[in-house]
Amino acid sequence: MREFNAAWAEHDLAAALALTSDDCVFESTSPALRRRRYVGRAAIGAAWKPIFDDVTSRFTVEDSLTAGDHVVQRWRYDWGDGHVRGIDASPSETAR
Repeated sequence: MREFNAAWAEHDLAAALALTSDDCVFESTSPALRRRRYVGRAAIGAAWKPIFDDVTSRFTVEDSLTAGDHVVQRWRYDWGDGHVRGIDASPSETAR
């Protein structure tokens, strides 16, 4: 998780995708009424590209918890004059 979070902080899309499984699911948070679901590394990479290209934005982990074989983290993503909060959950290799 540290490597994944560092990739986001450094706007390194290739590194973030390398740490993403091909069966990963990403659900966009905008536009609010037209959220989209992306499945797989290629689809997620295309969805994340604009986020990573905006070097003025930032991703901050607010809290992280290991529970069984999962890591759950609460985060905040800031850009320009807006922000969104979310929660991610993923299997933890270190918890196994």
